[in-house]
Amino acid sequence: MVKVAVCGAAGGIGQPLSLLLKQQLPSGSSLAIYDVVRPILGVGEDLSHISSNVKLSIHLGDMQNPNNAEVDKALHAADVVIIPAGVPRKPGMTRDDLFKVNAGIVRGLIEAVARNCPKALVGIITNPVNSTVPVAAEVLKKHGVYDPKRLFGVSTLDITRAKTFIGEAKGLDPTQVQVDVIGGHSPETMLTVLSQVKGVTFSADETKALSTKIKEAGTAVVNAKEGAGSATLSMAYAGAHFALALVRGLKGESNVVEDSYVDVSGVQDEQLQGVQFLALPVLLGPHGVEKILGVPQLDESEKAQLKELIPVVKKNIETGVHFVNGA
Repeated sequence: MVKVAVCGAAGGIGQPLSLLLKQQLPSGSSLAIYDVVRPILGVGEDLSHISSNVKLSIHLGDMQNPNNAEVDKALHAADVVIIPAGVPRKPGMTRDDLFKVNAGIVRGLIEAVARNCPKALVGIITNPVNSTVPVAAEVLKKHGVYDPKRLFGVSTLDITRAKTFIGEAKGLDPTQVQVDVIGGHSPETMLTVLSQVKGVTFSADETKALSTKIKEAGTAVVNAKEGAGSATLSMAYAGAHFALALVRGLKGESNVVEDSYVDVSGVQDEQLQGVQFLALPVLLGPHGVEKILGVPQLDESEKAQLKELIPVVKKNIETGVHFVNGA
C-alpha cells in the first residue's frame, strides 16, 4: 500500500494535515510524520489513538543536522512526501523575507528525499512556493534524480478559497464550483479564471472584488490572527485534498485533475513566455503528472493579467535557482 510522509508535522499546518491524512488515507496505508522539534512526539502519540487503519510512524529529527537518521527512516520508500515545514508569514513580512528562512529548510528535506525516495511524488507547501519549488528542483538535479512529473507546488488553497468565495457570492454549493487558479501562488501572481466558471456570470465589479478577495485571503488570515500565525487549518484542508489526489492518481484512478505549480518547460505555448514553473490544471496518474492540460480559455482581461504576472514568476524562480546554485 501507499506510504505518505509529512515533513514539518508538528507545525500549525502539519498537525491538522496529519490528522486529515490519518483519517482519510486508504485503509492499509502508512503515514510517517517527521519534525525537528520535540512536540512531534506528543503529536504522534495523540494521532496514534485514532482508530483508522493507517499505520503511523513518528520521527524526531535533529535541527542542527538535516542529514539525520530519523529523516531517512521517515522518508525511506515513501510514495508521497508533503512538506509544510518552515516558519509562517507574520504581519509585515514579505514572501522574500520568508524565503531566506524557508529555502534552507526545503533544501535539507529535499536532500533527504533524493537519498531515500527519489521517485516519490513531492508536494511543497512551504512558502514562498514560487521560489521553494525551484529550490527543490535544483537540489534534485544536483543528485541526478529530478523528474519534472514528480514535483508539485501545492497551490490548492487558492482554488479552495475561490470555490468558497464564489459559492458565497452566487449562493452555490462550493463543492460543486469548478474554477481554475493559474499563475503563481502569491497575491501578485495568481489569476482566478472567473470567466470560465460554468453556470454563472460576473459583472466587472464582481470580478474585481472576487479576484482581490481571493488574492488577499492569506493576508486577511495573517492580520486576523494578529501575529499568531498564518493560514493553517484551511491550508491543511487544501494540502490533504491535494495529497489524497496524488494518492488517487498513484492508485490508477482516472480523471484526477488538480491545479498545481509544476514544471511547464515542456509545454509549447507562447502565452507561457518560456517560464519554467507555473500553476496550471494537470492530470494526475501513477507517475505524477500524466499530462499538463495547458492554459484554460481566458477572456481578454485574463490574458493581459497572465502576460503581466509571468515575468514576476520568472524572478521568483530565479531567486530559488540562485539560492542553490549561486551567481
